[in-house]
Amino acid sequence: MVIARRDFLKGTVTASLASSLLLSPAVGVIARELPLEMDPHDWASIRAQFKLASEVVHLSNFFLASTPLPVREAMARHRQAFDENPYTYLEDHMFGAAQDMLWRKVCVAAADYVNGQAEEIALTTSTTQGLSMIYNGLRLQPHQEILTTTHEWYTHDEAMRLASLKWGASIRRIDLYQHRDEVSAERIVEQVRHAIMPATRVVAMTWVHSGTGVRLPIKDIGTVIIEANRKREQNNQILYVVDGVHGFGCIDQDVSDLGCDFFSSGTHKWILGPHGTGLVWAKEASWAHIIPTIPSIMASEPANAWRQERAPMGATQACWVSPGGFLAFENQWGVIEAFEFIKQIGRKRIADRVAQLNGALKEGLEQMHHVTLHTPLQPELSAGIVCCEVKGMEPRAVVSALKNHSIIASATPYRQSTVRFSAGIVNSTADIEKTLKVMASLA
Repeated sequence: MVIARRDFLKGTVTASLASSLLLSPAVGVIARELPLEMDPHDWASIRAQFKLASEVVHLSNFFLASTPLPVREAMARHRQAFDENPYTYLEDHMFGAAQDMLWRKVCVAAADYVNGQAEEIALTTSTTQGLSMIYNGLRLQPHQEILTTTHEWYTHDEAMRLASLKWGASIRRIDLYQHRDEVSAERIVEQVRHAIMPATRVVAMTWVHSGTGVRLPIKDIGTVIIEANRKREQNNQILYVVDGVHGFGCIDQDVSDLGCDFFSSGTHKWILGPHGTGLVWAKEASWAHIIPTIPSIMASEPANAWRQERAPMGATQACWVSPGGFLAFENQWGVIEAFEFIKQIGRKRIADRVAQLNGALKEGLEQMHHVTLHTPLQPELSAGIVCCEVKGMEPRAVVSALKNHSIIASATPYRQSTVRFSAGIVNSTADIEKTLKVMASLA
């Protein structure tokens, strides 16, 4: 990253700082929380950076993140500065000199993580908002279609439907699998290959399905689309859109190397950022396909064009698509520290830990005769979500039974509901052992 980092965020914070105060960017001070020390190689030390209730086993980490100490401190710092001098703080950091614009630094941090460029990042409030900006902004024709799957979550599918109403395009949904034993990378890739038709203008996929825990071979599907586009005219190239939120932050993969045209994700799940934050990554050529939906305050050209009573010049850029309005900037700007926190621990190390914990959970559930596991055992076909059913029990009843033992799981809100677990870096092997013990008792 090219952003200058304060010493207290670099590496392990020394014990001598335990009683120090963090200076606000404006005036005044904010008392530090304890504990301050973090050893990025020790999972217990990492867990101590979160305010999660210690008596609870938190196994719904895919849902909404508890933020670690550096992120909470950043949010508090920005919030205090806004309270003390809201006009000047926003003016200086949103509309001032380019090097002081904090939204640009968020884009730099995100670009560093995805291995892309800051100019390729649009900032959003969620995966849903990002996907909606994409589909609503594409110039689809009535004779064109969006090819997607029956496994999409409601908000992704609904974003497509609303866009199809606007543009007159159609949606075609395909089944990639019915059962866990039908899931393989080769099978899924071939199904997508054969499903692409001349009318297909958009292929829409989800990296990790939140209803089954199945992880798609997104890059291999991208290769199929690249091959199909070699035979197409430039104005009829297939655009590849990925809902990546349940893989972004728990899979060791450069987003820029996935082969997709648009990648939408929240940063308030596996990235551990503040609530109400997200992004869309796309290359410059892909952004040119989009008509912005909401006026942006992060781009000078559209505003200058308005002042000069002319149309904006040039193709759409990522910052033109970032929705404007006065947001919870203390949250959006706190994403910088979230990416830095992950960088401290290491993306691969996080991915390995998530795979280890969820792998142990899957293996344990697989041995129980009263449990039907819906998530593949193979790590390349799954990520941080594990879905299952308990014979003779409704998923919500299972979740309730687990909650009685201070274990937090969820019931998927799909047409066919399942019990859903999600272990992350805040969990321990003891958490998995306790969960398996309680699940075994439900026989």
